[in-house]
Amino acid sequence: MELLVTYDVETITPQGARRLRKVAKICEGYGHRVQKSVFEVTCTATTRLQLEAALAKTIDPAHDSIRIYHLDRGTFTSARHLGAATTPPHDAPLVY
Repeated sequence: MELLVTYDVETITPQGARRLRKVAKICEGYGHRVQKSVFEVTCTATTRLQLEAALAKTIDPAHDSIRIYHLDRGTFTSARHLGAATTPPHDAPLVY
């Protein structure tokens, strides 16, 4: 499955800045960063549950927001990019 993960983490406090770094680190373990707070993730249903659990455990739901969009298979390869965008290798492993 393909997911688009976006987040907005409050960074006014030092705790919020730490949460932001943790959220970004979690997302980097599952997908490709395509914008500052946007990741494209190709995963299984089990991996999606693991990702959501890790994110839910990290954020402060009173101040932070994460949106996960389930996309049709092949959406990433048909996406149009304008500007300095790159096309991440979604079918390649994250660790090289």
